[in-house]
Amino acid sequence: MLRIFLYLCSIKIIIGSFIGRKMNIVILDGYSANPGDLSWDELKTMGEVTVYDRTSPSETVARAAEADIVLTNKVVIGKAEMDQLPRLKYIGVLATGYNVVDTETAHERGITVTNVPAYSTESVAQMVFAHLLTVTNRTEHYAIANRECRWTNNKDFCYWDFPHMELSGKTFGIVGLGNIGMRVATIANAFGMRACAYTSKSQDQLPSFIEKKSLEALFSESDVVSLHCPLTPDTHHLINSETLQMMKPSAILINTGRGPLIDDQAVAEALAEGRLAAFCADVLTEEPPKASNPLLSQPNAFTTPHIAWASTEARVRLLQVAINNVRSFLNGHPQNVV
Repeated sequence: MLRIFLYLCSIKIIIGSFIGRKMNIVILDGYSANPGDLSWDELKTMGEVTVYDRTSPSETVARAAEADIVLTNKVVIGKAEMDQLPRLKYIGVLATGYNVVDTETAHERGITVTNVPAYSTESVAQMVFAHLLTVTNRTEHYAIANRECRWTNNKDFCYWDFPHMELSGKTFGIVGLGNIGMRVATIANAFGMRACAYTSKSQDQLPSFIEKKSLEALFSESDVVSLHCPLTPDTHHLINSETLQMMKPSAILINTGRGPLIDDQAVAEALAEGRLAAFCADVLTEEPPKASNPLLSQPNAFTTPHIAWASTEARVRLLQVAINNVRSFLNGHPQNVV
């Protein structure tokens, strides 16, 4: 209670120091969230706003030097940056994950850090099944082939180049059962799939259609494995040569969580050797990836460029929550503090 009281007192002191002058708000990398189809106008009613599309590490301090408030998506604000930004009182992360900010240092210095939770749940869950259906139905492959007259020149009324998989009755394994994982389980159930999860929740906390499993059982039983756990030292390279050996050779692995949850080389080798049927990812260990990334040359690896979060609807929610976070901070009642 004392800690909370002291924190609230510090917020009041900070807000009091703002009275009588206009806030200087700097957005360090606004392009990915808002490439121009949305508006920062509401934020501009709260202060003087400067928007940079992108900011390199060498530009961060100079651009944020006069900022009271900084918004960042992927630009890192660590201890070294904070050491050179004595005016900074608030960091708003334009994402759910906030590993780009040294929160420990921020807390020590009375800098409030907020994030935007759960804005992209529907969009990411939708991307999981877009990837899955790409593998099971190959609609894009056939659309491209038919533009090149493959069907026109076919001897029969239909053709197929790949075996099709029916999802109903298959086992869908989910690692991590937060907002997105739970939504994915619900959709899998709607497809008639058996949903199982590796989760810290107990079985009696789960809906009746989700079975709690050990990690080894989930890997060995699942026809589809989808990763929705946070990236921690324990989950770094969760998918590696050893865990891949637990999976069925016919399994489909999907990662829309964090790139380093998987060992790129191990997954590429499993695909090349037929020990994994397909790998689908919206995230990779390094973004943008180098051309030498072994997954990019694998025909059964399907990657999208970290866009699962980026539907128009999700980005509208993202900006609105981020702007509301700033307003709440300025009103002395910060929300979504991390």
